[in-house]
Amino acid sequence: MSLNRDDSLSGDFSSSDFVSYTVMMPPTPDNQPMFQDQYSAVKAEEAQPAYGSSSSHLGGEGGRGAAGEDGAGGEPSGKMDRRMSVMKSNNKSILLRSQTNDFDHNRWLFETKGTYGIGNAFWPSGEAGGYGARAGAGVVDDDAMNVSMADFLDKPWKPLTRKIPIPPSILSPYRLLIMIRLVVLMFFLAWRVSHPNPDAMWLWGMSIVCEIWFAFSWVLDQMPKLNPINRATDLAALQDKFESPSPSNPTGRSDLPGIDVFVSTADPEKEPPLVTANTILSILAVNYPIEKLACYISDDGGSLLTFEAMAEAMVFAEVWVPFCRKHNIEPRNPDSYFSQKGDPTKFKKDQDFVKDRRRLKREYDEFKVRINGLPDAIRRRSDAYNKREERKAAAAGGGGDEEGAVKVLKATWMADGSHWPGTWLAPSKDHSKGDHAGILQVMSKVPSPDPVYGSSDEKIIDLSGVDVRVPMFVYVSREKRPGYDHNKKAGAMNAMVRASAILSNGPFILNLDCDHYIYNSQALREGVCFMMDRGGDRICYVQFPQRFEGIDPSDRYANHNTVFFDGNMRALDGLQGPVYVGTGCFFRRFAVYGFDPPRAYEYIGTFGQSKHPLHAPSLCSSMFNAIDPALGPDVELLNAARAELPKRFGNSALFADSIPVAEFQARPLQDHPVVKNGRPAGALLLPRQPLDANTVAEAVSVISCWYEDKTEWGDRVGWIYGSVTEDVVTGYRMHNRGWRSIYCITKRDAFRGTAPINLTDRLHQVLRWATGSIEIFFSRNNALFASSRMKFLQRLAYLNVCVYPFTSIFLIVYCFLPALSLFSGHFIVQNLNIAFLSYLLVITLTLTMLSLLEVKWSGIGLEEWWRNEQFWLIGGTSAHLAAVLQGLLKVVAGIEISFKLTSKSAAEDEEDIYADLYVVKWTSLFIPPLTIIVVNLVAVAIGFSRTIYSTIPQWNKLLGGVFFSFWVLAHMYPFAKGLMGRRGRMPTIVYVWSGLVAIIISLLWITISPPTDSTQSSGGSIEV
Repeated sequence: MSLNRDDSLSGDFSSSDFVSYTVMMPPTPDNQPMFQDQYSAVKAEEAQPAYGSSSSHLGGEGGRGAAGEDGAGGEPSGKMDRRMSVMKSNNKSILLRSQTNDFDHNRWLFETKGTYGIGNAFWPSGEAGGYGARAGAGVVDDDAMNVSMADFLDKPWKPLTRKIPIPPSILSPYRLLIMIRLVVLMFFLAWRVSHPNPDAMWLWGMSIVCEIWFAFSWVLDQMPKLNPINRATDLAALQDKFESPSPSNPTGRSDLPGIDVFVSTADPEKEPPLVTANTILSILAVNYPIEKLACYISDDGGSLLTFEAMAEAMVFAEVWVPFCRKHNIEPRNPDSYFSQKGDPTKFKKDQDFVKDRRRLKREYDEFKVRINGLPDAIRRRSDAYNKREERKAAAAGGGGDEEGAVKVLKATWMADGSHWPGTWLAPSKDHSKGDHAGILQVMSKVPSPDPVYGSSDEKIIDLSGVDVRVPMFVYVSREKRPGYDHNKKAGAMNAMVRASAILSNGPFILNLDCDHYIYNSQALREGVCFMMDRGGDRICYVQFPQRFEGIDPSDRYANHNTVFFDGNMRALDGLQGPVYVGTGCFFRRFAVYGFDPPRAYEYIGTFGQSKHPLHAPSLCSSMFNAIDPALGPDVELLNAARAELPKRFGNSALFADSIPVAEFQARPLQDHPVVKNGRPAGALLLPRQPLDANTVAEAVSVISCWYEDKTEWGDRVGWIYGSVTEDVVTGYRMHNRGWRSIYCITKRDAFRGTAPINLTDRLHQVLRWATGSIEIFFSRNNALFASSRMKFLQRLAYLNVCVYPFTSIFLIVYCFLPALSLFSGHFIVQNLNIAFLSYLLVITLTLTMLSLLEVKWSGIGLEEWWRNEQFWLIGGTSAHLAAVLQGLLKVVAGIEISFKLTSKSAAEDEEDIYADLYVVKWTSLFIPPLTIIVVNLVAVAIGFSRTIYSTIPQWNKLLGGVFFSFWVLAHMYPFAKGLMGRRGRMPTIVYVWSGLVAIIISLLWITISPPTDSTQSSGGSIEV
């Protein structure tokens, strides 16, 4: 826009008030390009002082510009007025630049109120030049923008999660080194094959086979790590979307979906009830809408001890849960909270906190006393009731006749004087671990949808203004009868899935072990962020890392397993998602039912390089569509689907009706075009209906042992049967149908649990995992048979899961090779030439640099990485080898595999919480690694003695054998330290085995290679 003296102006500018100037106005929403390039008619009106003035719109001859009255140029005067204004002032000369006499627009823009512009910082009123009015005219322009400050206060759409890529400065060299090492390995193996050792072909052959397998195993482990990623959630955005007042939710009631939390336990002797009770308390106190949360515990042992411990926990929860809400306690496991070191009053501003904490600590101590005294209380109570029954029976029989006396079963009695329907202390028919009725007890009813606030005089602490509601809690013990395969933990989880569908039907399921408690009260919200975000309808589960407490500071046996949880799992998140590892997993109920995702893709080609969307719906999707009320009625298809449902899910009509409800409630909000398969806002505001007798009776029926007969439970629906590692198989089936999973690492650990720090218990745990992998390898769940819906690198990851135990066969052979080399005087190569040493140097350097970069992007420590390497060799030569043998026995001979339940320590020894670390429990798994240690030590001694006393010492072969022997012994150091126990108190059996192995080796070697007398003694020789 250009204005000068020669332009026609309507107004009274004096010569001192107007100077020629040019204004370059950018194309903003207020200044759109017009048909002509210049406007040259300006009308100035009476001005007001600065910082209180209002600007007036200008136009030539009655409000129009140079385009004229007839609207030439096609622009109405109102729009013209919005594009052009001149500040009204008594004296424009004050805005002239002192040297150039140009109009000072910067000063005009920043020193007058009328020119702040439009936004959420300042919005001028209509009288002050705001949009939507013609200043001075008092007439509202029809084309003016009907906007106000409120329009700028509307919050923009925000995603609930985001990806945080690994920096290219780390990831690019990492990928390059993988390719370099892969090429070098290929050349090295080719060189090794083409350069045999004619002096020891047997040694060369064994080493070649082992090295080829190690290279293959490394490829399976390393290739899925090409694309690691990090993720972050936005909890504030989640609250804004689902828990803030809006037109569809005027009261701000939570629109979040429901969550059912599953906790499983089986034996109160190995899984102390106090540990389980603390886990339950941490769940009930989690920061999630109370009416949307339900907790279920599966007691697969049917123990009255667990039942009464849960009843005691619910009594204590009525005080503990409001206390956590009042003071924002973290963690919300009372045992972990009260055992924390440090100042508990840090960051606490409430004056009542110290008093409340002291009272809660006293209540918790009394709670622990009651829990620990339950076994004796139940026994004494049962004895008293049994004696009473004996007296009644004796009185009814006439008394005194011992032969005719009626024998009374030694029953276990509940506190109300009735028989416990589960397992008795003295097992009998219908009351043993494998033979008892189904039990379902709702210990905490469905909470009120509205907050219930406490008062200052009804509880132990002042709960004024604190919501005292407790989430719904249900005790479940499924029915067990002889002749039925109850399928261990997988069967218990499926029973809870069915019972929870009847009672609460939360669209999401969180499963926890009884010793894994919620350490971060926001953990459930973190998982919901991924499910409710764009694309969340394709996510089958969100896996959280496992974190452990009570581990020795040096982590001798790699119990933290950070290389797997922070490395491998983070890398899989960049593919199709992490594997399911048994606990700390947040499931979509609809995916657990065996349905396909709403959108899936096929990966065609040798390496799955071609991606194609699937258009044809599967049988599962078609059947679901028929029963989804949102898709409209289809009577014929609906009847066909109804007929198919019992074949898959059983005969429960209530369960069948819950399926489409769970799917709909799990959908993300349809609040943006990028969100597909969403639901409208406010759809989940209706309160949950209270339970009635018929509903509870139906829930009891679905946990019966016969309910799964002739259904697809355990085959395509729910947790999959047939493996002791049902978790891996269940996750594999979901990925195979096209679902994807997410790995969620939170700043504060989401969950924490315990792990066995004893060497024997740790090896038995690893044995169970490896045995499950062998079962997967010899089943149809082998990744070699995966569908085209699974990505190629995801297949490699699952293939590695079921193949890694076989590495133990080659590993144990390779650990003996250095000793065989020292015994025989030969090495795996004929000479330590430059080519072999160069290959070895490059392979070692690339492996070292890869490890350093992996440590960098995964965040693990070097010591943790080294401990993982050590235990990989210890477990590979002991538990993995036993797992391979057990797996082969099951496949060939049909011998079933049984596993030992991992004990959960209650940490009663407060003086030494690491006491279990020094306990030596002899097991046959110790024999292979102990043999490797003894053989290599003996071989090093023999090798040194032979080289020193030989006529022509061959130090190069000795150094090669000794180097690899020390490599083996360095990895075995934690195992040797574990055998020594506390203060080197090694068990006698270790000395016996060591001496026996040493003697056997010496005799075998003398037999195979007897010593020869190369020189004659001074006294002559004896001839025979």
